[in-house]
Amino acid sequence: MKTAAYSVVLTISFLLSARADLTIVQKVERAGSAANVTIKLKSDKVRVEASPEVTMILDGKTGEVTNLMNDQKTVVRISADKVKAVANMIQKPNAKKEDAAKVKLTPTGQKETVNGYQTEQYTYDGPDFKATYWIASNYPDGAAILAQLQSVGSEFWNAANPGVPDYRDFPGLPIRTRMTTKQAEATKLRGSAAEITSTIVSVNQNPISDDEFTVPSDFKETKLPDIFDKKNTAPSVSPSP
Repeated sequence: MKTAAYSVVLTISFLLSARADLTIVQKVERAGSAANVTIKLKSDKVRVEASPEVTMILDGKTGEVTNLMNDQKTVVRISADKVKAVANMIQKPNAKKEDAAKVKLTPTGQKETVNGYQTEQYTYDGPDFKATYWIASNYPDGAAILAQLQSVGSEFWNAANPGVPDYRDFPGLPIRTRMTTKQAEATKLRGSAAEITSTIVSVNQNPISDDEFTVPSDFKETKLPDIFDKKNTAPSVSPSP
């Protein structure tokens, strides 16, 4: 689960603040299975379609996260304040990492053709994960696409993965990314479950309708338990006299 979560964070963490519309389709492979993930960007908003059942919409301007439960036709909103609370929870165990020296991408000198594009291989050894990137310097409109791939304006994503490399420093578009979390290595998680590979299938800059970032009219609002509500916390027990 944590490896999958890192994949989502990594994907989104280099996807804002874009001004032009952008659609990226990636093939994500993990534990012997593969699925396509579609990411759509328009202005300060991102739509992530990781499965037919759930769609996530992130508003980079307000900080709100909206989850559409498509099979149930329900919507769950997470306010900016609660997103910030989650970020603070994540930042505490990662506080020491902020003082760590910035990790740089390291070229391996290896070249490989990925989906018809010549790529150069780079590695990255961050605080929480190791990654290998196959970067294409000749991808069509690669420079324009890279100009849009910036760190998301969200405290949640920045806190969730403080060790993500700065994609503005990439010498080209990363066509393929393979990563393994340090926790997976430490626990000796076996096989491909310990790593996840994302490969770009297609990129286009066609206009995207505003409707893609709004809640359908037939969806009903539902709420998650408020884990930050102090009223729900167990009362302290007074010591016996």
